[in-house]
Amino acid sequence: MPDQIQERAGVPVLVCDPDGPPVATEQDALDLIGAAFLGAQVVAVPANRLDERFFSLGTRFAGDVMQKFVNYRVRLAVVGDISTQLAGSSALRALVHESNQGGQVWFVPDLDALDARLHAGG
Repeated sequence: MPDQIQERAGVPVLVCDPDGPPVATEQDALDLIGAAFLGAQVVAVPANRLDERFFSLGTRFAGDVMQKFVNYRVRLAVVGDISTQLAGSSALRALVHESNQGGQVWFVPDLDALDARLHAGG
């Protein structure tokens, strides 16, 4: 399935194909933001599409990507199991916890959890 805009819980979401190209550069993130400008408010990126540097906070890649989404006022949802990455980094656990408290960047286990978050008005 190609990346496609779907209405989920009444919100237009760009649901990214799990088999799509990796998000390995800031330009890759900007390309997703550009695609969202075709009518989506949220970009749901499968965790497996994010370069491993995203989960290694010392690289600053996660912060750079997340800041792009904030700057362009497009919400980002990282969708999938990141338990392995979380087990290895207390800093990442803290980032995920803080992000999930806000309304701009979320880490969710699957699209159903994203739907519940959107339905709750997140």
